[in-house]
Amino acid sequence: MGDTMNNSGCDPLALTTSVNTLAVAIASRLNDADLGLTAAILTQLGDTLETIAAQRERCAPPAAGGLPGN
Repeated sequence: MGDTMNNSGCDPLALTTSVNTLAVAIASRLNDADLGLTAAILTQLGDTLETIAAQRERCAPPAAGGLPGN
């Protein structure tokens, strides 16, 4: 799955359209209280995933012949 997200042939507009469509589908099935809770949970999920990704990058061994991240 990781390689799919890094595919240079991916269309970022198609991705954002898909995310928007998913948001609309979720919102149409939830009341306001449940929608707010779901949004908070998904925000926390995204933030946690970003923290994990940043820690992985920081803790990864240096690439051969370069500094971390290069």
